[in-house]
Amino acid sequence: MGAEEILKQALKLKPEERFMVVEGLIKSIDETDKKLDELWVMEAEKRLAAYREGKLEGVPMEEIFKEEHRKPNYWIGRDET
Repeated sequence: MGAEEILKQALKLKPEERFMVVEGLIKSIDETDKKLDELWVMEAEKRLAAYREGKLEGVPMEEIFKEEHRKPNYWIGRDET
């Protein structure tokens, strides 16, 4: 059964049943990827260690949120350790 047919069938449900379907679908999308979470933890720990060792310079929050830094690709290619 394809997505279009599933939608047609779902629209025949009572509102509270449709809500359950929508909620279930949203929860399935929001599930975290454990491997991705592990990679982000490792990256954060690497950056923190580099900062503490003086190999990585911090950037003040005010600087990060300047308008010029919101441009796409601004931070790409900047010096990283």
